[in-house]
Amino acid sequence: MHIEEFFQLSAGKWFSHRTSHHLAFKQSESGKSDLIIEMLAVDHPEVIKLCQQYNIDPCRASCGARVTWNGTMEWDEQDHKGSTVLVPVPDEDNPFKGKLLREMGYAEKMPVAGSYKMGDDQALTLITEYETMWSEERLWFASPNLRMRVGILKRFGGFSMASFTSEIRMGAAPATKASETTNSASN
Repeated sequence: MHIEEFFQLSAGKWFSHRTSHHLAFKQSESGKSDLIIEMLAVDHPEVIKLCQQYNIDPCRASCGARVTWNGTMEWDEQDHKGSTVLVPVPDEDNPFKGKLLREMGYAEKMPVAGSYKMGDDQALTLITEYETMWSEERLWFASPNLRMRVGILKRFGGFSMASFTSEIRMGAAPATKASETTNSASN
């Protein structure tokens, strides 16, 4: 599977439930959110702007997506709302890996470029280095309407966090790609 297919399969509205383990504090917390993932064409102004921000020719982008979230965390009284634009830029010699440009990072609220790799098992691995931390996430589809995600976050001072997230699609999966995912998951 190419990155564009993974993004297309991810398009839609999702209910997300995350459990995070703060290893240094020996504490766990859970969070819930609604996610909306919207595909953006490679010639969409936000995709072009993000590529230009990283001095990458927009013609190299394979697709784009806007991710919007609205959620809460167990120990935090405030709502967590936001959105970001994601743009994968495949390596010229290997379309299954490349850079993932983000308008706003997951761990730090600033623009960041990480790397991605699509595995033979149809899972997407994202690695991002920030100024003070490093994160790795692995995402895969258990079925067309159930997406799983595991992640680790390490601060350079040693603090780390592990998380597990299940995301349930609110509505039907994209018709043409859903059967392919089901077939590949059963093989």
